[in-house]
Amino acid sequence: MKKVFAILGMVAAIAVPNADGDDQVKDKPLAVSVERAFPNVVFERPIVVTHANDGSNRVFVAEQDGIIKVMPNSDDVEEAAVFLDIDERVVYKDNQNEEGLLGFTFHPKFKENGQFFVYYTTSTAEHTSVISRFRVSKSDPNTADPASEEEILRIPQPFWNHNGGTICFGPDGMLYIGLGDGGSGNDPEGNGQNLTTLLGSILRIDVDHKSEGKNYAIPKDNPMIGKTVVGRRGESIPVKEEIFAWGLRNVWRMSFDRKTGTFWVADVGQNLWEEINIVKSGGNYGWNIREAKHWFRPDGNDVDRKDLIDPIWEYHHSIGKSITGGNVYRGSKVPELVGKYVYADYVTGLLWALEYDEAKGHVVANYSLTGEKQPVMSFGEDEAGETYFTTPFGMLYRFRSGLPAADSAQ
Repeated sequence: MKKVFAILGMVAAIAVPNADGDDQVKDKPLAVSVERAFPNVVFERPIVVTHANDGSNRVFVAEQDGIIKVMPNSDDVEEAAVFLDIDERVVYKDNQNEEGLLGFTFHPKFKENGQFFVYYTTSTAEHTSVISRFRVSKSDPNTADPASEEEILRIPQPFWNHNGGTICFGPDGMLYIGLGDGGSGNDPEGNGQNLTTLLGSILRIDVDHKSEGKNYAIPKDNPMIGKTVVGRRGESIPVKEEIFAWGLRNVWRMSFDRKTGTFWVADVGQNLWEEINIVKSGGNYGWNIREAKHWFRPDGNDVDRKDLIDPIWEYHHSIGKSITGGNVYRGSKVPELVGKYVYADYVTGLLWALEYDEAKGHVVANYSLTGEKQPVMSFGEDEAGETYFTTPFGMLYRFRSGLPAADSAQ
């Protein structure tokens, strides 16, 4: 995510190479537009929209300054109640707006155990990310217990930007954590290709068990188990066994398709390219050797790195400059979107739906969605699979079939 709030004009008839690098997939319009959701409620920098998957159909919204709210999933709701307030524990500044409360997810067995997890920048140490477990109040299902915090993992960050921040459970019940490369520009510490640091990676941990000296366990089938790298003096250095995939600059939103389990990850680019990846165990996605499919590091120009995995989709900075990843739509209210991956660009405010053929491994089409261009911060789903998105201005939006009234009349 970038700080820029400028809204640029529409770029039409875009042609971008697909994952095979051969065909041109043209940007097509789709008769889907957006509308305000929960029109009576406004939030402060809503950064996560999610649900508890407990049959209550409630909607939870996390605000970046450290407050999580809950409300009924009804358009006539007048106010969202405070579910958890950890504002004093969270660092957020407008001029360093990639810190704060960035991730929030419920345990798959929340209905039974009352556990949920939060990723935030802590006020107890400079530029430090914390992933903690909390529990819901035993007496009130709409209130969490701030005193129940159990710190799972603490990650020092060298700079304030590129914190990633998405946390989500996979179909396997493991917790996945998206981390950026540590920030600044050009990945100055080389974290994207360094397996001895957690940064620049997606982690996979087991929060239901504990390894020695940790508040979590490392799954035995993680791809880095028992591996080492060679140090500068020829010594063998153990890698971080929490790593599931690496070579990522700043993952700004990742999600699992609730039907297929496919792992979708959007990675924010730097100079010229934004990218979408289908992430697999043990995959190296190239940063900072490459930006998307294009050589980035000067010493990599003549190197044929077949171990690097291509994104399934990329777009140039003439189109947009900061991708906001979303999810594969699995709701019922907008049949045109079913099975398509919705995403946006934060700078241009453009919205798209990507159609991907999983069996053949390539993009079929990229569809433009109609709506007022806004800086989309994040996407999320409710219990029924309907998709929402948020903006820094505090409103929540959702998709609807058909064009806006003004467009339909033309």
